[in-house]
Amino acid sequence: MMEFDFSGVIPSLPGLWNGMIMTLQLMALGVVGGIILGTILALMRLSHSKLLSNIAGAYVNYFRSIPLLLVITWFYLAVPFVLRWITGEDTPIGAFTSCIVAFMMFEAAYFCEIVRAGVQSIPKGQMGAAQALGMTYGQMMRLIILPQAFRKMTPLLLQQSIILFQDTSLVYAVGLVDFLNASRASGDIIGRSNEFLIFAGLTYFTISFAASLLVKRLQKRFAV
Repeated sequence: MMEFDFSGVIPSLPGLWNGMIMTLQLMALGVVGGIILGTILALMRLSHSKLLSNIAGAYVNYFRSIPLLLVITWFYLAVPFVLRWITGEDTPIGAFTSCIVAFMMFEAAYFCEIVRAGVQSIPKGQMGAAQALGMTYGQMMRLIILPQAFRKMTPLLLQQSIILFQDTSLVYAVGLVDFLNASRASGDIIGRSNEFLIFAGLTYFTISFAASLLVKRLQKRFAV
């Protein structure tokens, strides 16, 4: 350890903080969009319509069978091409937007299964009682089923968010400077790559470990 010199980390903290902000933005938007889309997919899978159920099932199986890096690269290269084909003109969306779309689409497949399991964990008697009161399917889901399901799903949703927090480092493939890439670049500039990578690893570990402890506490609190 005597050969390591971490003194260059402190002056580089503003640049590293900007990278962390990028990481947190990618994670937050990916989680919010993924949960919304995942909830829609889950309701489609639980639908009595075989067409909707099969479409949602095919979506989930496809995105859970391919690597996230491929999805990020595909959206970065293909989305502008599709938009140009639709609009007839170049419509640059940028690396940040393409990564957000990729994270939302990819994570929705995992959030879908979490939401579906949460909805199925609610006793069917509550659905029958809601129908007996004259509630529509939408009212039943919005007012009774989903609130209880999301309470049970919170630890799993947070766990998947931790995974996405770590996966944001893959945006290096399209040139975005997240926390890991900012650390790598700062280390290369002053010739201390190892020190900055160790610092980045410790930071990821600290945040992920603290979030994991929160998940465990929530699991105990929400246990029925």
